[in-house]
Amino acid sequence: MVDGEVQVLKKMGWNRSCWLAILLQFFLLAQCAVHRRQRIHKNSTSDDENYYPPVQLHLLEDHVVLDNGILNVTLSTPGGMITGIEYNGIDNLLEYEYKENNRGYWDLVWSKPDHQADVFDKLEGTDVYVITEEDNQVELSFVRTWDSSSDTGLPLNIDKRFVMLRGCSGFYSYAIFERLEGWPDVNISQGRIVFKLQHNLFQYMAVSDDRQRIMPTTHDREKGLVLDYPEAVFLTNPDNSFLRGEVDDKYQYSSDNKDSRVHGWICTDPATGFWVITPSNEFKTGGPVKQDLTSHAGPISLSMFFSTHYAGLPLIIEFRDGEPWKKVFGPVYMYLNSVLPDEDPLTLWADAKEQMLLETEKWPYDFPLSDDFPYADQRGTVTGRLLVRDNYINERLITANGAYIGLAPSGDPGFWQRENKGYQFWTESNALGYFVIKNIRAGNYSLYAWVPGFIGDYKYNIQITVLPGSKIRLRTLVYDPPRNGPTLWEIDIPDRTASEFFVPDPNPMLMNQLYVSQPDKFRQYGLWDRYTDLYPEDLVYTIESSIYQTDWYFAHVNRKVDNKTYVPTTWKIVFDLTYVDELSNYTLQLALASANEAELQVRINDETTEVPHFTTGLIGRDNAIARHGIHGLYWLYSVDVPGSLLVTSTNTIFLTQSRGLSPWRGIMYDYIRLEGPSSNNQTQKHK
Repeated sequence: MVDGEVQVLKKMGWNRSCWLAILLQFFLLAQCAVHRRQRIHKNSTSDDENYYPPVQLHLLEDHVVLDNGILNVTLSTPGGMITGIEYNGIDNLLEYEYKENNRGYWDLVWSKPDHQADVFDKLEGTDVYVITEEDNQVELSFVRTWDSSSDTGLPLNIDKRFVMLRGCSGFYSYAIFERLEGWPDVNISQGRIVFKLQHNLFQYMAVSDDRQRIMPTTHDREKGLVLDYPEAVFLTNPDNSFLRGEVDDKYQYSSDNKDSRVHGWICTDPATGFWVITPSNEFKTGGPVKQDLTSHAGPISLSMFFSTHYAGLPLIIEFRDGEPWKKVFGPVYMYLNSVLPDEDPLTLWADAKEQMLLETEKWPYDFPLSDDFPYADQRGTVTGRLLVRDNYINERLITANGAYIGLAPSGDPGFWQRENKGYQFWTESNALGYFVIKNIRAGNYSLYAWVPGFIGDYKYNIQITVLPGSKIRLRTLVYDPPRNGPTLWEIDIPDRTASEFFVPDPNPMLMNQLYVSQPDKFRQYGLWDRYTDLYPEDLVYTIESSIYQTDWYFAHVNRKVDNKTYVPTTWKIVFDLTYVDELSNYTLQLALASANEAELQVRINDETTEVPHFTTGLIGRDNAIARHGIHGLYWLYSVDVPGSLLVTSTNTIFLTQSRGLSPWRGIMYDYIRLEGPSSNNQTQKHK
């Protein structure tokens, strides 16, 4: 934390008049501390549970209250909106100034294919059912069933579940979405849970160890100046003067799925934490490196299940020709914690991370009572080893160290990053390439992988059928990454991001102080215009003398001519060849980390030719440049380069992003490599 934030926390202070109430609450939690993180079994009668009050269900006229003595949660009936969370002496952690259906809720964004206007649906239930009401557990179901005779509304059956367990300092939620065969076509672009906390209490947000800070409120943003798009606001007169002159944008706090297991907010008086914990990503779309929102100014915390963020149209869930579907999203855990008044409130983050690890270890949970959620004994395991064969690097097989390996519905290699209807199960291989994929739902899958340090995607050529309780051991798998010849030169290392390239300092008038000294300063606002500031002439990269960490801009963007005009740019790669085989083909490997309404054209040694040697055509809608991401969807192109286009001396490859008009049209490169001919009797040399 910077000194300014420490001073802000001191000024906020603690109200000691609440000390006794907090102490009593802490005593209850401390009494349960040894046991609270143990698994709670549905029908357990162990003596340990005597430490906790039983879970109670209070039925009111138009609400229902779940109460386990640590916290209580109020839900509207039959809608299933979360209207109140009482904990640690706070009557309601949610913003009570908002309407009851705008505090905590599930929602979907959907549209009809022939009518593209989005419908924002908060999935209000029409019936509520008590699934179980026991001392150890209460589970409620809020249901909305689609009327197939009406042909209106979202053609989806909704079953929202809320679970409270004895002794747990939080509550769980999951949902089952279902379509029956023959139902109308529909597009669904987003699904999530939203929590809007009290703005006068929760002012400190934590997304990761190095991304946490005092945040502006919704009111601060309303008083600010909207920048290039509504999400980005320049804070002109925030209540907290420490924030004046900063830029706030919710996309600055996005994370990859694999890195987004816990995030939330801290209230300092009384010291209280609210956290969204995701114990598994099996129900999320787009794989482990799909990016999405976490928490952001409001204060708001989200559990994002799927969206088009950082991906675009490929991740719209499209149902056509009466396709049936059913999927369980969650459970996710809303965890609450607290400390005594004389303890540091920031220790709540460390405790939340510990709780996240415990929740992850308990996955799959043994308490959800939907038949659609399989327990551990109904799931399978797949093990194996992945090696890489690249004879131009090593004549022996190479261990796939740190490879991402996963099961997902069947498709082409790389399909997993655009897959959006099924379940995915991912792991990372160890240093020797061995991997274990656990807790797999029964079903048919393809096995996919990608290996840092190598381009392309691997797919196992045999479908894998996982049965309940099955343990599948695969033979040693070998990945042959795309390659047609020896490396003549390369730029960067392949890892599917542009993070190793040069990221500039932001405009000093448009900064988020959090990222001034952070390695991920690509999250700063307005970096698309910094290219124009820093490169009065377009980028030129000379092999052997240029350094990609300082000389290759992280995003190939358009040049700003005036406040409204952006024009395409052409980058040059200059290299020498001491020998050229004019009768053979060379290969230019272009790995892209992101593309947004872009077209990459390649010309060889002649910038003026009207028809490029190669073009990607119009690609991408991931919008990662505008949304401060260092990657979106991955693209790979292997471009044939006839030797007749090269010369024995200095050569230039011209890379043109030909689509102008917008500051956010552009691409991010992951890795570029020029390969010589594959003939073994040709010796390629380069300077």
